[in-house]
Amino acid sequence: MIAEIEALISGPGGDREAPPLETVERTLTDGYAQALALEAEQLRLERRLGEVAAGIAEGGSHGVEEISSISTRLRDAARELRELRGVLGPLRALAAELRTA
Repeated sequence: MIAEIEALISGPGGDREAPPLETVERTLTDGYAQALALEAEQLRLERRLGEVAAGIAEGGSHGVEEISSISTRLRDAARELRELRGVLGPLRALAAELRTA
């Protein structure tokens, strides 16, 4: 998704024309949908992290590996969400520019 957005916002150059507004709007919608999915995944991971940590606090000895795995997945989702938000802004600006053209 990020590569697709970057290709659209790289803009016209040389013999390249501006992308069609409907393509930009569809990609923008898809991008926001993916951002929402990533936010939901973060919430699920945070909830699970709390559950596993509570189990350990109650005397459970297993779960340390799961905490490590969840933490990695949570960090990856946060990074992907940051990157996605970073390209959605310029894509939104491109859509607004195309609407006024």
